[in-house]
Amino acid sequence: MSNEVKTKEKVNMDPKYIIKLTVTLFATCVIVAGLLGLVNMVTKDKIAAINWENTQTAMKAVVADPDNTEFSEALENTDAMSAAAKAAGGTLDSVYEVLVGGENAGYAIKVVASGSQGNIEMMVGVDAEGVVTGVSIVDNSETSGIGSKVMSNEPLSSGVGVLDQFQGKSAAADGTLTVGKNVDAISGATVSSKGVTAGVNAALAVAGAIG
Repeated sequence: MSNEVKTKEKVNMDPKYIIKLTVTLFATCVIVAGLLGLVNMVTKDKIAAINWENTQTAMKAVVADPDNTEFSEALENTDAMSAAAKAAGGTLDSVYEVLVGGENAGYAIKVVASGSQGNIEMMVGVDAEGVVTGVSIVDNSETSGIGSKVMSNEPLSSGVGVLDQFQGKSAAADGTLTVGKNVDAISGATVSSKGVTAGVNAALAVAGAIG
């Protein structure tokens, strides 16, 4: 073994070298963490504002009178609300009180249900009488040209939008909403239609649990 290699191995094993390397790495980590924290402080409020604006847009799309409607901050998700959504085939994300003239006019309920290619995230409006006022898709991974027809509210053979057909339906008057019974599916996109239907059932169940 050459003297150059021996010298290199000795330097690499030198305790002073190891300590120096450790301190350098630690200082680098501290600086990076500090910069990330600073970026988070600067952008946190802006991101929160954008998210709230997007949420309000989705909620306005599912209420009867968007121009005169305000929304509360997200309500606390209780065990009863979450259990009701799960029993109906969906997962509760969040609930917002719908306010018209300062009075309760129902709820905007964000739920998640399973589609053909993944989760379907949707906002469902339910008025004070437990009647659906609208359905809006927030996010999805459904197949383009098939399930996407449901997500984009394309018309059924009746001419009514596949999402619009839920307006006016309620658990009290219609019972459990079921594709092929009291809900129509887009041809070739039955699974996606069933996913949305499960989400609407979940939102109605949550509204019922709130009382």
